[in-house]
Amino acid sequence: MSDKKIRCAIYTRKSTEEGLEQEFNSLQAQREACEAYIKSQKHEHWQLLSAEYDDGGYSGGNMERPALKRLLQDVQNGLVDIIVVYKIDRLTRSLMDFSKIVEILDKHNASFASITQHFNTTTSMGRLTLNMLLSFAQFEREVTGERIRDKISASKKKGMWMGGKPPLGYYRKDKKIYPDEEKSALVRSIFEKYTELKSTTLVKEWLNKQGHNISVGNLNCILRNKAYIGLVGHKGTWYQGEHQGIIPTELFEQAQTVMADNHINRQHYDPKKSLLSGKLYDDKGNAMSPSWSTGCSGKTYRYYVSQAIIRKESGKVGKVSKVSLPKLEQFIDNWFSEFLKDKSKIYPYIQQFGVSKQKGIIKKLSSYPMTRDIEKTLIKRIKLNPNKIEITLYQEQVTELLNSIYENRDMIPLKLEKLKNENTYTETYRIGTVANGAKVIVGQFVEPKKRPNIELIKILNQAYIWHQDVINGTSTQHIAKRDKVCVQYVRRILNLSFLSPKIVRAILNGTQPADCTLKKLLSIRTLDWYEQVAETMKY
Repeated sequence: MSDKKIRCAIYTRKSTEEGLEQEFNSLQAQREACEAYIKSQKHEHWQLLSAEYDDGGYSGGNMERPALKRLLQDVQNGLVDIIVVYKIDRLTRSLMDFSKIVEILDKHNASFASITQHFNTTTSMGRLTLNMLLSFAQFEREVTGERIRDKISASKKKGMWMGGKPPLGYYRKDKKIYPDEEKSALVRSIFEKYTELKSTTLVKEWLNKQGHNISVGNLNCILRNKAYIGLVGHKGTWYQGEHQGIIPTELFEQAQTVMADNHINRQHYDPKKSLLSGKLYDDKGNAMSPSWSTGCSGKTYRYYVSQAIIRKESGKVGKVSKVSLPKLEQFIDNWFSEFLKDKSKIYPYIQQFGVSKQKGIIKKLSSYPMTRDIEKTLIKRIKLNPNKIEITLYQEQVTELLNSIYENRDMIPLKLEKLKNENTYTETYRIGTVANGAKVIVGQFVEPKKRPNIELIKILNQAYIWHQDVINGTSTQHIAKRDKVCVQYVRRILNLSFLSPKIVRAILNGTQPADCTLKKLLSIRTLDWYEQVAETMKY
């Protein structure tokens, strides 16, 4: 064994392509240092492989690098014993990616060496130290990103143009933008023609006749761009820019007024986004459809409106003609939350089951996360009366839901011909009006109670235990064998140990959104805590 050759592969990386064209660049400097180190380990039978693995112009924040992928594939094929890098952050700057790389190395009896930091991943102390180093490397990357964002923000507040393609009508010179005389005239004609024709489609047709091919989407972007009145935008806020505006402010405002009027005249709400579309009826049996309007302040108001009003059939309009969409849907969400906890309502659906199964269902319902999609599947019809609401559910569909919860599987929506029975529940409902006197029904707001998801909490706890095991040098294969689970499951659950503290705190407190399920958490692919929260904590 002592005479066995240790096959060494050198991996080099540089974040940017700047300087790679030079005769002697950063990648070559890394390689020479690594080659010298391998030669110094000749007494340990280290041998340099001829294959080169260089990633020039690739970030260490992810594993989407061609040379790294090729290197890891060679490790899996048994062609590499040790990966040699100049510094650990050349291999990766992500703690999660590092864990994945170490798993691959462990599985194929390989290791890696950092020549300037002298680490060995075969020891538990080496793993712990490397984890700490990578945590700081990731922290440094995030801080650098924050500094860059802060610099861009500060520069834009001063009115500086921070790069990118100049808007139509400008050209770029010396990191600034200046009006292009010919194209500026075209932009002004677009604004003037739009205020005259009041339609981007007609403006596009006019431009086509003039020999200019600009899409309706691009026309909308042009008409909304405040850069044309000399402003610079940053995250929804506009600042006085250094560049010269090419559109008079009065003309720009006229165009905005036309766009706002067109927006209001096209009142429409996508039924797919509504919980009760096709299921809601007023007290006279008229279907109620989702709609919306925009106030003078720009705020959007969403409603369910009786078809009798839409069809202008005044004689058929009931006492409940227009209902606040968010209030009503919040009422239904809260009602379902309480429905699952009410044994008197659940028992009729499970009385045919054995006692053991009944207890199992009741226990799991206490932490079951109801979603809007499931609510839609269960609801057959909802009727709004002046002082009460009637909620009718498909009996067979509710039974299927309870079976799926007990069997730990997804619910299967049943075909309409199998839904022969129904149950109706009547609840009180408070009526109110808006300030302008319009008839609007507002549901009595019920503060959602905390619903700790015990199973999810247990899995989170398991993730942190396994994470500590990995830091202490235990491989995922050993963890899987010890705890009698598959390796793939261990690796997926380990990802939960990198969740944002805000998400973890919400789960422990039972205040997470209803759709914050294990499946959704495992689908997260970013290490950025802000992005994780934005993606997950949507109430």
